[in-house]
Amino acid sequence: MRIRSIRGCGRPRSTRWAIPVVALGLVVAGCGADGAESATGLSDELGTTSDINPKSPDELREGGNLRLATTTFPANWNTLSNDGNDGEIADIERPLMPRAFTTDAAGRLTVNTDYFTDVQLTGTDPQQVTYTINPKAVWSDDVPITWEDIRSQANALSGADKRFLIAITSGFDRVEKVERGVDDRQAVVTFKQHYAEWRGQFAGNMALFPKSVTADPEAFNHRLVDHMGPTAGPFVIESTDRGQGRIVLARNPKWWGDRPKLDTITYSVLDRAAWVGALQNNELDAVRLSTIDDVKTVRNTSGMVVRRAPGNRWRHITFNGAPGSILADPKLRMAISKAIDRQGIATATQNGLVEHPQPLNNHIFLQGQEGYRDNSLGYDAAAAAKELDDLGWRLNGDVREKDGRKLVVRDVMYNDPTWVQIAQIIQQNLAAVGVGLVIDTKPGAGYFTEVIQPGDFDAAQFVFSGDAFPLSSMPQIYAFHPDDLQGNYGRIGAPELNALIDRALSELDPAKAIELANQVDRAVFEEGHSLPLTQSEGNFGVRGDIANYGSPGLASYDYTKIGFLK
Repeated sequence: MRIRSIRGCGRPRSTRWAIPVVALGLVVAGCGADGAESATGLSDELGTTSDINPKSPDELREGGNLRLATTTFPANWNTLSNDGNDGEIADIERPLMPRAFTTDAAGRLTVNTDYFTDVQLTGTDPQQVTYTINPKAVWSDDVPITWEDIRSQANALSGADKRFLIAITSGFDRVEKVERGVDDRQAVVTFKQHYAEWRGQFAGNMALFPKSVTADPEAFNHRLVDHMGPTAGPFVIESTDRGQGRIVLARNPKWWGDRPKLDTITYSVLDRAAWVGALQNNELDAVRLSTIDDVKTVRNTSGMVVRRAPGNRWRHITFNGAPGSILADPKLRMAISKAIDRQGIATATQNGLVEHPQPLNNHIFLQGQEGYRDNSLGYDAAAAAKELDDLGWRLNGDVREKDGRKLVVRDVMYNDPTWVQIAQIIQQNLAAVGVGLVIDTKPGAGYFTEVIQPGDFDAAQFVFSGDAFPLSSMPQIYAFHPDDLQGNYGRIGAPELNALIDRALSELDPAKAIELANQVDRAVFEEGHSLPLTQSEGNFGVRGDIANYGSPGLASYDYTKIGFLK
């Protein structure tokens, strides 16, 4: 599942960074310079490392409050819903909600025995998966976690009832039924159609929610708008204050697993530009870093360290192909895509932050993941100009016109320096081929619900978040069903692409599924759906005495082991 995220100069980079190189000097102020030292000497490839200062629990002191930042208060605590499908909300809820698997830095999976004693593929014709729930697992309202929670979530996410405003089906549209197993602590999921990414249905960015949230549309869509419902993790919500912008998590007194080292985790709502300053002023303990200046500031601050492993968030630009949009013609979107120098964007925004800045060239897989390959169209301004001519968009002064309409694209983004810098590079790229670009910045509040979801853009920049289950997001973002947009905010697609996505998700042979997924990726490039820009460099500023927290790569945190050194 690619949960979107939007806020912050480098946070963006999810929710998954371009112009003639000679013009880079116009837009790269503050983003590094020739000879700038790299943030670290680590590999630039995801799936090779994490950097979290690993320590054994007996080296940590009991208690403490980990102070973190978020850029907005949750609009909906239900991350399964379209309104709650936000990477920052998901981050806050990770120590609260059950998941079937944990992952290491290479994306290798291990059954999360705090919640499930076993998860097995128990049949292939038909496909069946059996979940055996830990008998100790209980929701925070004292209700046991049972097979009925799994059945209820499967029903809600199936897409059969359009009243559920879901963010993603996550393969539950392929589930025929969920039945009770040997007892209430076992669920048997039977598929009517094979689903390749079955391990990710309750893992990665997809948590299990209680049936009290997923049983009916009203609860699903609205019950968690103002507050979180029942949870089942090592931490619980202790308090929230929307006015003060404060969320406090505390140890769950009913937790059956290893006792957390921390007493509390506190999230403060702060504008992204204030994060590093708050870290310096001892108001926060760890933040994502966006620029080489951020990195240098942390390195020059006593008691702070930079932790880095290539991140799982990636920046991209989505085009609006809805009827009536200036970019409704897929050939026009392809031509504009070829005019954008994504290597220039990577060089400008990541110089000094990674060893070898390079664009992300795949919509499905991140760099370093098995299956990643370059399926992009490439940067070719001359070819783009010729294609625009062939489409009848002729230069009239500085900007092309056709049938009396100027070729001017409105690019919408969250208002932060890196996003604006990227837009300025794209603006210069497109100007070179006679395409105008208007930079339209928006505040974080309401960005998705009021701007992106309604399609109020010609192009939009935001962040996607990848995980160890890359195939699951394909129907969410790249399939097109007019009555069920899910994450396809550009309203772009074709029946042939839907069918190809379906084939890839139906393939239980991992190697064949990867091959089909790359065919999907190439088709997405060729329809001009969107352009991946850059993958997160994964830099974090963290206090030196914090253990088992930092830059995890693809690995999942063990929140019971995060803490402060003795």
